[in-house]
Amino acid sequence: MCMDFHISIFSIIRKIRRVAFLSFLFLCLVNIPDVLFAETTHSLAVQGKDTLFQLTHNDIKSGERLFYGLMRDQEDQVSCVSCHNVKPVEEMNWSPSAYDIAAAGRTKSLDDLRAVLFSPMGKRLALAHAGYSGLTEVELVQIKGFLQEYYEQGGYKPRKIIDRVLFFSILVVIFLLVFLDLVWFRVFRFRIVHIAILLITAGFISKIIFEESMAIGRSKSYTPDQPIKFSHSVHAGQNKIDCQYCHSCAGYSKSAGIPSAIVCLNCHMIVREGTRSGRFEINKIFDALDHKKAIQWIRVYNLPDHAFFSHAQHVGAGKLACQTCHGRVEQMDRIVQVPDLSMGWCINCHRDTKVQFHENKFYEKYGELREKLEKGVIDSVTVELVGGTDCMKCHY
Repeated sequence: MCMDFHISIFSIIRKIRRVAFLSFLFLCLVNIPDVLFAETTHSLAVQGKDTLFQLTHNDIKSGERLFYGLMRDQEDQVSCVSCHNVKPVEEMNWSPSAYDIAAAGRTKSLDDLRAVLFSPMGKRLALAHAGYSGLTEVELVQIKGFLQEYYEQGGYKPRKIIDRVLFFSILVVIFLLVFLDLVWFRVFRFRIVHIAILLITAGFISKIIFEESMAIGRSKSYTPDQPIKFSHSVHAGQNKIDCQYCHSCAGYSKSAGIPSAIVCLNCHMIVREGTRSGRFEINKIFDALDHKKAIQWIRVYNLPDHAFFSHAQHVGAGKLACQTCHGRVEQMDRIVQVPDLSMGWCINCHRDTKVQFHENKFYEKYGELREKLEKGVIDSVTVELVGGTDCMKCHY
């Protein structure tokens, strides 16, 4: 029996090695054409001052190295990537990203790029590019070629995170193989081993299914990149702008409303350059108006379609401050989702929150509760007492 066990193990290992080798060979054969012909098939045209440059793959890679500050003659220079991030960053980077520069410069000429680098306009840009060494025309063309290709490829593409999916798939495969071996193949003779592996894998599989099911529709700590780097810390915190100046619908509408570019112009017709962002971000407002395009802000807080929520109910009738649900937005550069927006979070809030019952026209019709308050039967009114935990209030 022991000999049969070892023979089975060795045969399985040999099969796995054979499959792995064939898979590796297949991947190599598939990628050979790209490696061999990348140089000959890749070409990009960039108009110089007097010459049309046909950039090869190596030219574009040289432009990338120049942007990263990796060339030997750039040792005393501040690299472009030190200010203009290529990969997404969690904190607020007031300098435009490499993709923002590529998008803005795709229709610009080489002279425009030279002017931005060597003769920058605006206090912020002039300070950042002070003492910047000159580049040759060929190097400028290579940088522009890299940015142009970077934009055409859609910017930075993060690696797909499949760790949890892969782990779950491996567990399922192990569970099925062990189960089949237990009832059919019977390669391993020790049933206790089968039972132990089945119990362990089933436990982990159940745990992952439970966690992922509970996480459906929840996105706590979600903080997407916005089309314009708008800081609530600057506007609501430092400049003390009231939330409802921009989100003017919050008191009477289901949605708080996203301010139009015209609202932004109430201030930015005069304020044309930010202390930290320079002109680049503010100019996006004027660019949107010039091209008659709406600014595509990305919604941070999203409720499932089967759940009803009204800002008018909470802000108008409930008199709640924005920070109750959204956190200390006046301290945030990038808006981040603070609560998980689960039903439990909403129910607990409705059970604990005391409503502003007196001198509030919305609650005048609750005569019975008013009598109880006057007689001292209850000392306060929570949202739960006015139907805040009824299913049909939010799901109908």
